[in-house]
Amino acid sequence: MAGPFAISTPPSSPLAPAAKRFRTATLGCKVNQYETQYAQELLESAGWLAAKPGEPADLCLVNTCTVTHEADVKARHLIRKLHREQPSGEIVVMGCYATRAPDDLARLPGVQKVVTDKDQLTKDLEPWGVTDSLPGIRGFAGHQRAFVKVQDGCLLDCAYCIIPTVRPRFSSRPIEDIVSEVAGLVANGYREIVLGGIHLGHYGLDLSKGKPRQHWSRLWHLLDKLEALPGEFRIRLSSLDAAEARESLLKSLAGNRRIAPHLHLCLQSGSDAVLTSMRRRYSAARFLEQVAMAKELLDHPAITTDLIVGYPGETEADFEASCNVARLAGFAGMHLFAFSAREGTRAASLPNPVHPTIIHDRMRRAAVLEAELANTFRHSLIRRNLDVLVETADEARPGHVVGTACRGVRVSLRGLLPALRRKLVPVRAIGVEGDLVMGEPVAEHLGPSRNWEKSSVLPTKLSRLALPVC
Repeated sequence: MAGPFAISTPPSSPLAPAAKRFRTATLGCKVNQYETQYAQELLESAGWLAAKPGEPADLCLVNTCTVTHEADVKARHLIRKLHREQPSGEIVVMGCYATRAPDDLARLPGVQKVVTDKDQLTKDLEPWGVTDSLPGIRGFAGHQRAFVKVQDGCLLDCAYCIIPTVRPRFSSRPIEDIVSEVAGLVANGYREIVLGGIHLGHYGLDLSKGKPRQHWSRLWHLLDKLEALPGEFRIRLSSLDAAEARESLLKSLAGNRRIAPHLHLCLQSGSDAVLTSMRRRYSAARFLEQVAMAKELLDHPAITTDLIVGYPGETEADFEASCNVARLAGFAGMHLFAFSAREGTRAASLPNPVHPTIIHDRMRRAAVLEAELANTFRHSLIRRNLDVLVETADEARPGHVVGTACRGVRVSLRGLLPALRRKLVPVRAIGVEGDLVMGEPVAEHLGPSRNWEKSSVLPTKLSRLALPVC
């Protein structure tokens, strides 16, 4: 889903001073972020250097999203802003908006190329010196976690969603290619790998079609192979369709020592009438059954979700049904989206649109509920052990750092960033302040939760965790 754009400046490589500079900007999902990183490494392989902050760039690559009208607006605004700041720089536009409306983007100032088919990215970047494709990525610029795209395309036909139109080809990457890429990222210091896809739960359908079951390559087979890799790291799944959160998959996740106890199960609505109109594959009751099963099989997992507010025909009772399901599920967080009609989808022509004033009010109420549920989940973690991937300094608390816990919450803990950045640190949750869980590093490195393997990477004593002297 659309979010604030991220402008990334990858580390510079030791090339000649005359090398040209580039920068990237990304709108949208983790798959888009992966594809931007891949494009960055293509340019670097062709001799380009990353522009430093404030430094002019000869080329700007913008990766767009089109899941909502707002995402389109942000993309156009961003492209115009980049052109104003660097009128002599060339702009290449890629992503879902580029696929959906290439002519609209081609008319924007500074745009030299619109990549309508990401599978042709290497060829489309030939004018900028790119000649060869790459097997995968080596790092993830600007991030302490690495996102890995494992599949593309969606076989479903949800009434509101434009993505199957702009990503029509369903394909899964071979397991061996993903394992090799993840192994390289772990070797380069990444301790959390987020597996992403347009429809992650359908990973491997194409690889397994027509083969006997013993030769299938499905998501659980991929996870088994990744679990066997050496080193200390964890795996987070980006999102799953609730219909795929079956008992067999959940048991596989529960038995895999690498998997973070965090599932993002897309609800979209808690009203059966709305779910039917959306062409979703579950009822509200079935969704809650899947959540209950996940909570039974996994260790106090965080369950997060997406919720669309103001879908055509949504009544006050429908909205209240969504809120009720959210309360019963006990979500740790909700991504809230006001319905955005996408031309070419069934929902765009449905009768009874919800008035914007009503949507605004329901979004406000949903946000209040989301904050309440998230706070309840954070407090439920007190006195639990959490494994925290340290990412940044805690600006509000000198001598503290902030990171993402295995259960997805943000945690503040004592420590110094240079020693702890991108490391997994075991902590015990001792309180909650605002949207942060407060954690205390444990005296002994107990290893990641659920009996993850011990590692020589992390120090074992508090005195070696670069803690401030009291």
